[in-house]
Amino acid sequence: MVGSIFIVMLVIAGIAVIAVLWVIGIYNSLQRARIGAEGSFSNIDVELRRRHDLIPNLVETVKGYATHERQTLEAVMVARASAMSAKGINERIEKEGELTRGLGRLMAVAEAYPNLKADGGFLRLQGELSDTENRIASRRSGFNGAAAGFNETMSIFPNNIVAGIFRFMPISFLKEDDERVRAAPQVRF
Repeated sequence: MVGSIFIVMLVIAGIAVIAVLWVIGIYNSLQRARIGAEGSFSNIDVELRRRHDLIPNLVETVKGYATHERQTLEAVMVARASAMSAKGINERIEKEGELTRGLGRLMAVAEAYPNLKADGGFLRLQGELSDTENRIASRRSGFNGAAAGFNETMSIFPNNIVAGIFRFMPISFLKEDDERVRAAPQVRF
């Protein structure tokens, strides 16, 4: 009788150890995937910070030509401040999208002022901003792939149970918000 109780206790202990190791393995795979997505986002973050540094100079240049466009200029600066103070990848992605839309409106304002479009300082800043946006776009797919990998790892069974216990949250994708960029080009002959 004592021997069979000991064997049952040993089997229960073995099952508990296996369950704990299983949870640890899933937790570690989720952490690796999350760290990979965050690392990929850090490549984009460098360019986002560069964009944040360019915006005040761009706004000041536009302000010199388009003084009655104050609302647009202020909206861009508020969006920049909001993006800079955002915490976490998902909030940063949301706020950067708002900033991108604000920059689009700022560039639309600039189109209405021929003297501004001819200003050397504005053209230089616009070129630097365009280069930065291109680098962000080229790194977007790497981040989105890492985020998709994390989200998939987190959502499949039984990982989703462990993810729920440890409160892992899905990572948002970095999307192109500008409809003109997302739209298929139209070719006319």
